[in-house]
Amino acid sequence: MTDTIISANPVTGEKIWEAPVGDADAEVRAARGGWAKWAAQSHSFRIEALRRFSNIVRGKIDEFADLISRETGKPLWEARTEVEAVVNKVDISVEAYFERTPSRKKQGALSEQNALRHKPHGVLAVLGPFNFPAHLPNGHIVPALIAGNAVVFKPSEKTPAVGEFLVGCYHEAGVPEDVVRLLVGGPEQGKELAAHEGIDGLLFTGSVRGGLALHQQFGPRPDKILALELGGNNPLIVWDAPDIDAAAALVVQSAYMTAGQRCTAARRLIVEEGKHEPLIEAVRKIIDRIIIGPPDADPQPFIGCVIDNASAETVTDGFLDLMMKGGNPIAHLRRVEDDKPFLTPGLIDVTSVSDRVDEEIFGPLLQVIRVPDFASALAEANNTRFGLSASLVSGSPDLYNRFWANSRAGIVNWNKPTNGASSAAPFGGIGFSGNHRPSAYYAADYCAYPVASAEAPAARAAIAIGLKDPPAEKTYDESKLSEPKS
Repeated sequence: MTDTIISANPVTGEKIWEAPVGDADAEVRAARGGWAKWAAQSHSFRIEALRRFSNIVRGKIDEFADLISRETGKPLWEARTEVEAVVNKVDISVEAYFERTPSRKKQGALSEQNALRHKPHGVLAVLGPFNFPAHLPNGHIVPALIAGNAVVFKPSEKTPAVGEFLVGCYHEAGVPEDVVRLLVGGPEQGKELAAHEGIDGLLFTGSVRGGLALHQQFGPRPDKILALELGGNNPLIVWDAPDIDAAAALVVQSAYMTAGQRCTAARRLIVEEGKHEPLIEAVRKIIDRIIIGPPDADPQPFIGCVIDNASAETVTDGFLDLMMKGGNPIAHLRRVEDDKPFLTPGLIDVTSVSDRVDEEIFGPLLQVIRVPDFASALAEANNTRFGLSASLVSGSPDLYNRFWANSRAGIVNWNKPTNGASSAAPFGGIGFSGNHRPSAYYAADYCAYPVASAEAPAARAAIAIGLKDPPAEKTYDESKLSEPKS
């Protein structure tokens, strides 16, 4: 096991950042030491600190975006939108906190009242992903802090520099250093943090494999909150679309933005047999025009690289496996350069592949499936153990009503990309895409727990039924009392 984490630019190989691995026990102990004082502060105090954080990040947009681009390989324009999402998260989370976790009192008889309040859990661990190394963990951390929790954040070992920058912005805003802790490390440190007795819950964004392991680990621990935001094998149906060019653009946005490294990316394109060729041709033409390159390229690329060469190999192997099983390539997925993780977008018809594996291939690869009718399209859309995102591109409101009613997914869109999710709405899925604890606007739900109280200014109680009559009081004949013996 290495005792140092090194982060390198996936495009150039240049070392960006280096630090020794952290101590999960020490970080949890520090957070436990700072939590009580933070939780005792008023909501307005904590919110004000988070608003300062938002302003600090706003003032560092260019610096922050540059770091995200250099550490992930994503284009600068996209990195900048990620930083803007970090800024906007505070206002959204404040609104969500007061809407989702309110304090209420309902008056009863004799000055009695029923009260509802919410309490923080304590110390929450946050495990962040590499694809959105600032926005996604921030989506857990901000609502956790507003609710009064302390946080131990372990960023992905592939993007630790962004994680450190994010934590530094919290501290600069006046969030105490012992309330937001950074744990540097790899999978071993993540396992130690998840298993630590001193955490009161874990908020995870990552792969289904990691989520299943955590679900098993936390199964015998109902005392600890677990929120899982996992991946998807997301369907995109295009059916009777009046504007083929617009539909093709939505397909490309859904499948290939962030080099396909979005949990909401479209993985399966479902089309009507016999009417699919104009759409497929329009998609292929856009693919041929897509600029792939480093973040600082001019003109700006549409997509950058995947996170590293190992990921590029995994995605390439997935494409080759589909070909070997009978898939028909429409646009070949290939490495642009052997020593760099740039991939061309892949498009492959897998209609004749009977043993397609229901997995999330985390890269720019889209599988085409032709079906005879819309009922078959719906069945194919739901032919997955996942249930994160699904989208229909169609001019028919009636088809959308059927699609919405029958889709098994937490995000169901119409004439929008599969990855068009709003931070002002809940974000999460069903099946293997999560554990029914959606994040984004609903993150407030898992960052505090409700406490119901029946309250009265004085004790008033009597038992009116179910008691025996009281025994008769005994009387004594004093003449029969004997003198005490000497």
